[in-house]
Amino acid sequence: MTRERRWIVLDEDGCHVTLGRHSDPTEAEIGEAAEALRRSGTGGWLAVTEGVYYQPRDTISLMMVRELAPGSASWDEAVAAFQRRRWETLT
Repeated sequence: MTRERRWIVLDEDGCHVTLGRHSDPTEAEIGEAAEALRRSGTGGWLAVTEGVYYQPRDTISLMMVRELAPGSASWDEAVAAFQRRRWETLT
């Protein structure tokens, strides 16, 4: 099975949106995502995931690329929330 790589914006409560799967996001796309986070008052990060999201036995790894907007949660807390949300989606 091929492991997918995706560029995502991860917010502090574990929610995420995909910015790119087959290509790198542009600086304009990253800037728009950062602005949307700031407007909503939510912290978040640009990250890369590796793994198959909808494959329960596959572990998804996340690598922080950079912070896009400061928030109240840490990167580790956001990753843990992402993993909890993923597990809840799959079960």
